[in-house]
Amino acid sequence: MNAYYNKPMKNKSELPTCPVATTVSLIGSKWKILIIRNLRTRPWRFNEFQRSLEGVSQKVLTSSLREMIDDGLVIRNDYKTNPPHVEYSLSELGKELMPIIDSMEVFGNYYKSL
Repeated sequence: MNAYYNKPMKNKSELPTCPVATTVSLIGSKWKILIIRNLRTRPWRFNEFQRSLEGVSQKVLTSSLREMIDDGLVIRNDYKTNPPHVEYSLSELGKELMPIIDSMEVFGNYYKSL
């Protein structure tokens, strides 16, 4: 396993004092929220994300997934096969974000209905 994926989550001294700012620091980018949206139903492969997230660059997608792994929100499962087979899924901590994503979906539907 690549050593990059063994980095620990941020410690409390690295996080903002405000809990809302903490959450924003973890999932505040457009791509991270959409990655979480996709992962709420099943594990995804990298190329699936690229096809699903129109406009995301490979660099930004890679960086977003790595940050989310480092923050303990996403799990990277490498099946050690040839050709390579890697899947990303939500960790138990990442699943705690579902009420936020669900609320965003409800609000988005409401807003679109106005």
